[in-house]
Amino acid sequence: MSSAAHKMKVLSLYRQLLRESQKFSSYNFRNYALRRIRDAFRGNKALTDSVKIQSEMEFARKNLDTIKRQALISQMFRTDKLVIEK
Repeated sequence: MSSAAHKMKVLSLYRQLLRESQKFSSYNFRNYALRRIRDAFRGNKALTDSVKIQSEMEFARKNLDTIKRQALISQMFRTDKLVIEK
């Protein structure tokens, strides 16, 4: 697979993770997820080994599934907004 194709898949996965993490109803969970996603992608920015890239992509996909599940549960049990959100 070409470098451009890898880059497009990585960017697509990154956007999906960010989009799904915005669905958390809790301010703290939402910001934590955003911070962790950004840090993880920045940390792996310089990877060149295709095996390691695939491994990290699979890890991110598993985390995407977890975020989707947790965001759905979070929406089912909403709490009052924090002062910082108002």
